[in-house]
Amino acid sequence: MAGNDQVDQDAIAAQWEASLDSEDPTEAAEAAAANELTESMALQWAAMVEDGSRDFGATKNGGERVLSQEEIDNLLGFTAGEVNLDDHSGIRAIIDSAMVSYERLPMLEIVFDRLVRLMTTSLRNFTSDNVEVTLDRITSVRFGDYMNSIPLPAVLSVFKAEEWENFGLATVDSTLIYSIIDVLLGGRRGTSQMRVEGRPYTTIETNLVKRLIEVVLADAEQAFRPLSPVTFTIDRLETNPRFAAISRPANAAILVKLRIDMEDRGGNVELLLPYATIEPIRPVLLQMFMGEKFGRDPVWEGHFATEIAQAEIAVDAVLYEADVPLKQLMKLKVGDTLPLDIRPDALIAVRCGSTMLTEGRMGRVGDRVAIRVTKNLRKPNTTLAMFEGAEGQNKLMEAQ
Repeated sequence: MAGNDQVDQDAIAAQWEASLDSEDPTEAAEAAAANELTESMALQWAAMVEDGSRDFGATKNGGERVLSQEEIDNLLGFTAGEVNLDDHSGIRAIIDSAMVSYERLPMLEIVFDRLVRLMTTSLRNFTSDNVEVTLDRITSVRFGDYMNSIPLPAVLSVFKAEEWENFGLATVDSTLIYSIIDVLLGGRRGTSQMRVEGRPYTTIETNLVKRLIEVVLADAEQAFRPLSPVTFTIDRLETNPRFAAISRPANAAILVKLRIDMEDRGGNVELLLPYATIEPIRPVLLQMFMGEKFGRDPVWEGHFATEIAQAEIAVDAVLYEADVPLKQLMKLKVGDTLPLDIRPDALIAVRCGSTMLTEGRMGRVGDRVAIRVTKNLRKPNTTLAMFEGAEGQNKLMEAQ
């Protein structure tokens, strides 16, 4: 029995070997590759499931998950390359809600352009050097945001506009401070400014910067003079922005950045005017006329005055006026007499339309009836200043 079992097993093994040898080797290779692909996909799925469970566990435990740039763009609805500055809708309006437009005051550009021309001449005389002043930009900012963005060290000058009864801020950066010190004290050209960090400005440096700010403010007075006479006086100098607070952090202000270049040296001066400071001249800043004379032409004014003086008008001499009831007028007939309650030597009113000009006495010159003027010409109560003020108010109401 044992010998027969051994023979059967040997026969079965021989049949299996023969069947394996008879199979196509290509089919065997394909089967092996399919098995390997199935095993690799199973390993990837297992890894993904493990990562997902790990991320879920981290989020559940209070961890912070960092979003990719693509996820952020999908969340906002736009990418950095698709941002349009003119589009103020949706989330873009929320982002730009802190911005304030200054375009409602077009005269500011003319004023500060004139300030640049004046400063170019004044600083050349002040430094005895070739100075170029350029207007970098005019923007509207929040006061608190600007104070937090001032690069230190710097000198902040708080000045007061006497006629406007409010304050402004002038900031001089450290680069311009050391450049002015080198120029005024005879420093060599082409050498880098030596800065000593961690120390306050000395008295000499502070006084030189103060003189520079006085020159800038004097030119600013001349720039604003055609619009409104104003006097800028320095109230104090500060090096810490916290001590130069002249307005609330959320209030809007006009920021003017001026670049001053002295060959290989230079720096920036920034003027900050809160909207509350320029509010007294806001009606004037709303005007849009251009030119150095700000819209006034003396030649045209002289021609206009000449034409008015040569104009002809009709003048009425009113002998008598009385209020008569309509019932009495309806009863008048031919031959009725109207008594005039007036004496022969009474004064007669001389009028132009409804305006009273003067008074006189009636008489005769040859064969004509004449009026002798007995009083000076009555001037109108509305002065030129009142007329211009009323005209400015009308323009302001039309603009609003």
